[in-house]
Amino acid sequence: MKIIRGSRNIKNGIKDPILTLGNFDGVHIGHKEIFRQVVERAKDVKGTSVVYTFEPHPLHVVAPAKTPPLLTTLRKKIELIAMSGIDIVVCADFTKRFADQHPKDFARDTLVEKIGVKEVFVGYDYTFGKGREGSIAYLKKMGEEFGFKVTVIDAITVNGQIVSSTLVRDTIEEGDMEKAMRLLGRYYSIEGKVVDGIKKGSIIGFPTANIDTSYDLIPHTGVYVVKTTIDGEIFNGVANVGFNPTFHRDRLNVEVHILDFERDIYGKNIEIYFIKKMRDEIDFGAAEGLKRQIKKDIDFAQEILTGIRFNSLI
Repeated sequence: MKIIRGSRNIKNGIKDPILTLGNFDGVHIGHKEIFRQVVERAKDVKGTSVVYTFEPHPLHVVAPAKTPPLLTTLRKKIELIAMSGIDIVVCADFTKRFADQHPKDFARDTLVEKIGVKEVFVGYDYTFGKGREGSIAYLKKMGEEFGFKVTVIDAITVNGQIVSSTLVRDTIEEGDMEKAMRLLGRYYSIEGKVVDGIKKGSIIGFPTANIDTSYDLIPHTGVYVVKTTIDGEIFNGVANVGFNPTFHRDRLNVEVHILDFERDIYGKNIEIYFIKKMRDEIDFGAAEGLKRQIKKDIDFAQEILTGIRFNSLI
């Protein structure tokens, strides 16, 4: 997959572009259905499948205080889009000037003149342009004026709920990782560098990797069954999200005990996939009670992880 940073860097045009555009945070199953139809249509017409997206998230520019925690970093989002079979991702620099464009100017200058779009696929609730003035009806009007077709993809539902990035965020914040997996089509993961912790895990016989997760949406506090990737290798584990009440931590912490693992990984970037929440955090009062519970957690995690194949994680 080719990545183009900024529509200004599109050179020599794109052959018969079949395009979708949006932020696509999380790349959930609704987004994936749009990508699937774009790829399929591009193959039908021997054209090029294109995703036009933005960096940073538009709300960072137009309403910073309302910006939600993101489900995916730009790197992760592009990785997930690539897995959908898309040919080209155009990642636009979302600036105040970009945000102030009239919808017609964007359709004419970017979609038509820069990209040469033939067909546009959008989700059922898509809006674009300054103040979100560009509705789907307006986009269709622009298509009629400038000569491109617009296809609207219906909402995808799971158990009667419309799948959206907001619903995915709410589900993760509640700690329901199994539901989040159904909405995303993969297990939710966070990435971070392994940093120094208080080393209480080593003292009680269960060393943990403490993760710097400054820019991630963190699941609800509790203990989780997880898989962890380190340098391309996959490991089973148990992760704790919270404040470690037995040791009276005062800052939210994410730490993972990687099963059957003894390497030094300080400073490495790792990715943690959340499979299932086992329990809430508990104040055991003393380390011995916590130690007994961790042994139970590990046994339970191993039972759960026996049936998990890694290709179902991503």
